[in-house]
Amino acid sequence: MMTKICSLLVFFFLILSVGAKKKPNFLFIIVDDQSPLDLRIYNSLSTLDTPNIERLAKEGMVFDRAFHMGAWVGGVCTPSRHMVMSGRTVWHIPDKPGRVMNPHVNDPKRVPPDLVQYSLPAVFNAAGYDTMRTCKNGNSYEAANKLFTVRHDGTRRGGTDEKGSHWHGEQVMNYLSDREQSMDTDPFLIYYGFSHPHDVRDGKPELLKKYGAINHTDRNRLPSAHPKQPRLPVNWLPAHPFDHGHTSVRDEVAVKGVWQNRDEVTIRNEMGREYACSENIDIQVGRVLDKLEEMGELKNTYIIYTADHGMAIGRHGLQGKQNLYDHTWRVPFIVKGPGIKSGSRVPGNIYLLDVLASLCDLANIEVPATSEGLTFMSILMGKKDQVRETVYGVYCGGGRPGMRSVQRGDWKLIKYETSKTGEKYTQLFNLKENPLEFINEHHNPDVIASIGIKPKKYQVNLAYASKHSSELKEMEALLLKQMREHDDPYRFWNQPSDGLAEPVLNEKIAKPAKKRKK
Repeated sequence: MMTKICSLLVFFFLILSVGAKKKPNFLFIIVDDQSPLDLRIYNSLSTLDTPNIERLAKEGMVFDRAFHMGAWVGGVCTPSRHMVMSGRTVWHIPDKPGRVMNPHVNDPKRVPPDLVQYSLPAVFNAAGYDTMRTCKNGNSYEAANKLFTVRHDGTRRGGTDEKGSHWHGEQVMNYLSDREQSMDTDPFLIYYGFSHPHDVRDGKPELLKKYGAINHTDRNRLPSAHPKQPRLPVNWLPAHPFDHGHTSVRDEVAVKGVWQNRDEVTIRNEMGREYACSENIDIQVGRVLDKLEEMGELKNTYIIYTADHGMAIGRHGLQGKQNLYDHTWRVPFIVKGPGIKSGSRVPGNIYLLDVLASLCDLANIEVPATSEGLTFMSILMGKKDQVRETVYGVYCGGGRPGMRSVQRGDWKLIKYETSKTGEKYTQLFNLKENPLEFINEHHNPDVIASIGIKPKKYQVNLAYASKHSSELKEMEALLLKQMREHDDPYRFWNQPSDGLAEPVLNEKIAKPAKKRKK
């Protein structure tokens, strides 16, 4: 009798084991400074070869409207990555210890002091996941980074395997091999970050040659033109028409190989360097995909490919990431995994801060109460095509209040005001009719001759056109509403003050005093 009972128990246990659903794995890939317009899946004119990223798009879902939300500091990477890790909105995240660029950083109601306990690695560690991270050093949420059970960080922006993206790929390959050898069956979350294509964009020689580019270092002369260099971005300008408050700082005038130059030769060479670095990233992504397939883990792994923010590189006469045009405010965003329809495409209207809630949802983990993101699981499962109607963007690292953007439907507004330049300016775009945000300067015959495209007459800034005064009024009201809802501590010249106090900032981080030698 006891033997029969034991047999039945064993049989019942086996049934449960077979029926138990295995938790999914996660591979979160984030690159440093990449516009979606660099990729062919977003821009048919791009000549960048990324077969592995295109494979993810073919087998998964592409988001056309994914955003990083913004930054209150010139190093846009910092708030962007804090938002990914915490699921919090831009005015509700910490800064580097000792620095106050977000005026709310010391307000416990807006920035919970124990937030790190509810960050991405903390939540997944607690849920029984093995967590691993490789990424650049600095400009990130260090308190959260420390919580990954395996961590191999290093800034790798060189043109060799050891000093470039191959190094990050190797960390993930070694981690997967170690799991394979130890027969580790725990679910995993891998944060697979790259230091490229962020400048200095030193590409590998063979890839630079492919795109006709050189690692330019001579300030006194321009790089050589080459027929293999990528064409100019179609919304290129030789200069931005006004100083938006950041045109004289690092990412606009101090990028090695570019500096203040916006000429055709310089920008095409720089695009070649960008492409060389991006193709190398694609190669490293492919290595890991092949390894996961070899291990039998690929089908049970959600793979997210994105960037911390976009990048200008000559678009609108700008070089850096400190603007709110779509080429910089938007990010590439692709998801492949169980239950996701192959070759699908959606607007999405997501922020990077939605990642935490979404991964928790996919893993059937309770979303931490501190998260302000919206899960996009329903989009991935084909039940809807966007999670919000309105998106809001911030940049004020080069003077305040700086820049703000708001987009709903086809309409997008950008406002500028900075105490540094006294500039007060408004832009209004109909993105359906003018997706590349052409402005009056793009209609200059010399610009048209360079970019090879003549914009339509209606493809201009519409903010000062009387026929669109109602749309302008509506978008202005919507922007103010978003600023209030997100605890934006600043107001523009034509907005009510709302009784806000002057924000207190501290940009410099106090360093410990050196001990005197006796």
